[in-house]
Amino acid sequence: MTIKEIYAGYLFVYFTDDEGQGGGEEIYFALSQGNDPLHWQELNGGKPVLVSQLGEKGVRDPFIIRSPHGDKFFLLGTDLKAHGGGGDWSRAVNEGSRSILIWESQDLIHWSEQRMAQVAPPDAGCVWAPEAFYDADSEQYFVYWASMLGDKEAERDKGRYHRMLVARTKDFVNFSEPEVYIDYGVSVIDTTMIQEGGRIFRFSKKEGLTSVFQETGNSFFDPNFTPIRENIGQEWMKRGEGPIVFKSNEEDKWYLFIDEYGFRGYLPLVTTDLNSGVWTMPAEFSLPTKPRHGSVMPLTCSDYKRLLTHYGRDL
Repeated sequence: MTIKEIYAGYLFVYFTDDEGQGGGEEIYFALSQGNDPLHWQELNGGKPVLVSQLGEKGVRDPFIIRSPHGDKFFLLGTDLKAHGGGGDWSRAVNEGSRSILIWESQDLIHWSEQRMAQVAPPDAGCVWAPEAFYDADSEQYFVYWASMLGDKEAERDKGRYHRMLVARTKDFVNFSEPEVYIDYGVSVIDTTMIQEGGRIFRFSKKEGLTSVFQETGNSFFDPNFTPIRENIGQEWMKRGEGPIVFKSNEEDKWYLFIDEYGFRGYLPLVTTDLNSGVWTMPAEFSLPTKPRHGSVMPLTCSDYKRLLTHYGRDL
């Protein structure tokens, strides 16, 4: 799993949030055209691959991660049905689910029975966009997400806002007590990250910014992350959230997908230097239809062929 040449493409996991039709809050898959992450083919005929039957019976913000041994995949999601009678955003923020949704698979085709895990403290208003980072030193996953915290009777500027929380797990069944991971005094959501060159590069959405910001630290729990860039992509989009960051399978190039929510959905940006904070938009690309907050994972040759065979499409 450490040799670049074994990777043959990417899997894009996302939801679509078709607000006008009251749907889209399910999990969709798309497969890249080989090792080109700027061109995609929707799998399963563009229909959902996984549908939530638990909690609010809606799943948003799916995140997929491969186990360190490469023999299992974990898929996490936000337990939220925001449309089609699910309630308003005030309810979602202040009285939403405190659990995450979880599926497991050994082959990306057959998935375990869905389960829920309550990870947020009793005073949390929601659990949004859970992601996981594997820590080789402790041989466990750090699962992190955004929760609205603070006195429910207080005004927003009196201490009630989104913090990023984190809990530890080895199996996505048993979780440690949550602790605050990011607290900048204003709402921060949608954190994602990548490890490169012994450093962590972290991307999040912060209240007051129109798009995501980038920072870097020496480790996951470094208390002093250094800012690199704010409002990434503002030259090309009206607003952005739900960042996805991943490295090219073939070269020292990194991709940052930002969700221009309410408009075009995901737009791709590229850099050859993560430290620079300089991102450019490709002149041409073809992403799935209305992709919303999700994740991208590299695929081995066997992963790629298995998905092609199962869904009967030749890209």
